[in-house]
Amino acid sequence: MIEAGCTAEGIAASLGIDRPTLYRRCETDNKVLFTTFSQQKRAKGDDLLRMKQFDAAMKGDKTMLVWLGKQRLGQAEKSENQLTVNKIEVEFIES
Repeated sequence: MIEAGCTAEGIAASLGIDRPTLYRRCETDNKVLFTTFSQQKRAKGDDLLRMKQFDAAMKGDKTMLVWLGKQRLGQAEKSENQLTVNKIEVEFIES
């Protein structure tokens, strides 16, 4: 669940326990603090997501190609600003 980005609060709620119990069980079962454990798992989840995005781009998903190009390569769409101002001609006629 952590790999998917779930919070400790959400994980504890889905297991029907409180957060302190989750933290204790993590430390007992994994021999590491929950903070360290969750950072490792979240990083793994982020990497899995990046790989799927990259795979989609390499398979020709044009939206993903553009998005990854902007995110990783600093690419941007060319922006052209054009301002058209209507000219108003005023003619003064003396009478």
